[in-house]
Amino acid sequence: MSSAAEQEAVAGHQATGNGRQAATNGVRRAAPPPTVSARPGAPTPLGARFRVGPDGVAGTNFALWAAGAEGVELCLFDETGRESRVRLAELTHEIWHGFVPGVLPGQRYGYRVHGRWDPWTGARWNPAKLLLDPYARAVDGDFSLPPEVYGHVRDWPQQHVADTVRDERDSAPYVPKGVVVHDDDDWADDRRPKTPWADSVIYELHVKGFTRLHPDIPEDLRGTYAGLAHPAAIEHLVKLGVTAVELLPVHQFAHEDHLLRRGLRNYWGYNSIGYFAPHAAYAASGTTGQQVGEFKRMVRALHAAGIEVILDVVYNHTAEAGELGPTLSLKGIDNRGYYRLQDDPRRYADYTGCGNTLHVVQPHVLRLITDSLRYWVTEMGVDGFRFDLAAALARSMHDVDMLSPFLAVIAQDPVLRRVKLIAEPWDVGSGGYQVGAFPPLWTEWNDRYRNAVRDFWRHALPDVREMGYRLSGSSDLYAWGGRRPYASVNFITAHDGFTLRDLVSYERKHNEANGEGNRDGTDDNRAWNGGAEGETDDESVRALRRRQLRNLLTTLLLSTGVPMLVAGDELGRTQRGNNNAYCQDNEISWLDWELLEDPGWKALFELTSRLIALRHRHPVLRRRAFFSGRAQTADGLRDLAWFTSRGAEMTEQDWYAPAATLGMYLSGRDIPGRDERGGQILDDSFLAVLHAGEGPVRFVLPGPPWAERYEVVVDTGLEEQRGAPGVEHPAGTEITVPERSVLLLRVAG
Repeated sequence: MSSAAEQEAVAGHQATGNGRQAATNGVRRAAPPPTVSARPGAPTPLGARFRVGPDGVAGTNFALWAAGAEGVELCLFDETGRESRVRLAELTHEIWHGFVPGVLPGQRYGYRVHGRWDPWTGARWNPAKLLLDPYARAVDGDFSLPPEVYGHVRDWPQQHVADTVRDERDSAPYVPKGVVVHDDDDWADDRRPKTPWADSVIYELHVKGFTRLHPDIPEDLRGTYAGLAHPAAIEHLVKLGVTAVELLPVHQFAHEDHLLRRGLRNYWGYNSIGYFAPHAAYAASGTTGQQVGEFKRMVRALHAAGIEVILDVVYNHTAEAGELGPTLSLKGIDNRGYYRLQDDPRRYADYTGCGNTLHVVQPHVLRLITDSLRYWVTEMGVDGFRFDLAAALARSMHDVDMLSPFLAVIAQDPVLRRVKLIAEPWDVGSGGYQVGAFPPLWTEWNDRYRNAVRDFWRHALPDVREMGYRLSGSSDLYAWGGRRPYASVNFITAHDGFTLRDLVSYERKHNEANGEGNRDGTDDNRAWNGGAEGETDDESVRALRRRQLRNLLTTLLLSTGVPMLVAGDELGRTQRGNNNAYCQDNEISWLDWELLEDPGWKALFELTSRLIALRHRHPVLRRRAFFSGRAQTADGLRDLAWFTSRGAEMTEQDWYAPAATLGMYLSGRDIPGRDERGGQILDDSFLAVLHAGEGPVRFVLPGPPWAERYEVVVDTGLEEQRGAPGVEHPAGTEITVPERSVLLLRVAG
């Protein structure tokens, strides 16, 4: 909470009209900038912190870690872009700092850092470049990336040495500025949902794309944090039944130069440059600090609906790319301190495929990341994080190390160890694939689940062993060190790759709109189009595709682990075959809400919602412990059993044989763990029959001790599910399972 004096100072500042609602990137200086004096201030906390001193003087303390720098100038910008400079003369433990009286919330600022220009040793200081504070809590303005924002002469004729020639042009007119933000929110009225991992259903969405075309949201709010907080957006999430939204990156990010030159923009946001600032373009209320409050109101609205907020975060690299990239922040503050460099210090170690890798073993870089994470939890209200290319963060000197400083710090942090932590458990470097290797506390995106389910439903698995493991929680990957089935985030699609509808409509990528000659994006799609590439008028193909969508969604939501859906997959969203729509900030990526008006897609939404509700009702579908496979009772009933179409339990030979049909029995008797009152957890038992074959199959329903009779709950062979529930079959009956379909049956006696 802020003091009364701080609140009074802020109120007075706003009353005089100095609280700007908008600002430009600035203009060129016609004369040397005026200087302002600073008091010594304090080296902590890092960043810009408004306060009122003991003498009653209001101002802002600025602190910047720049270990090898020779000097730091704080640059303040007024509403016309006029620059004033403040020399930070105090240096404490490699942190330059000073308190500037009269600097109030809403003030735009940046830094100029002085030092040697010696790229051959990794030194790239250039005071002509205005640098964004890595701790800035709000950012105002856009990155346009003209030649002036590069520390080197970008267009130097000899490109192989271009990065060694220092550019003396001022970048201030072309780069955004940090904004001083005063935050006095204590979250006392907020109630975090705190959904247990086993009960979670994650919904990956893009803040802009989710609401940009929503007809029931006011146009000025569409595509913003306020739009996602709107009742119409939240109503869809509640009806669907998801427990958490996983937001694609909302840290301030920049657009790559090669995209801007082609008239495109970075849509996904995996190009961060400000780890404390909500991306300003997603704010409807303003960009000189208002975006912070708008983001918080969004979090509150989602929490009030029982929905957690998980952020997809990109701490492995920044938007400054490699030696030929722009100088926007860290590169100009202390290049050698913030980034991993090769043995040739001119070059960057690149474990990310994006030109650079943050030097996470450096204490102040690790501090930057953990300070950022704690800020988003304690002051912005978020409930967890999904770490992009997490293996890059877990590297010590070179190799991935599960005892690395990053993982060790997270494990002991009293704030961070309590939130949801999701690893994308790989990077692009040697030894970077680490699925199943992250320590307890962590869950992981399980790409082996994705691959197995895709291959099963296109009938491309050599045998069904892999499918058995993935359906039952991936114990082969996670049953060690006290980990649980919810260590596996099960997904079939994600933001990168085909949408679910495109997965059953295209076999080849169609990324021509990206302007890269269709070379970008993976060729390993594991997709089947049903007999025609792309959209078709053939109703038999369209019906088959809709059935495949029902199969995939049903498989996902019946599997043990944490299911993750991608926004729009429940509506049949298409990207027209683009499997790498990272630069498509348009209708290719935005969710088309008119799909709900189509009876077929509305039925898909209703099935998805029904399956999620079924999962919430039945603890046997969201187990907290791995299956044992051992008999639970004297009659030999086990918690998990597998059956062939003959109604017989699978033998070892069956597991190693190609098969299109798999029966999975889940027993609801004596589920491990206790309920909230300490009682035994009991549930119904279910038999799921998955059939990926071209024609129908006769399946014998297992008899005692498994069941006396069965009741159909879901039949994906039906377009509408109204006719499925309630149909009963005696045990031992030979039933017909339609081609390419899932039958879920409840044990009725």
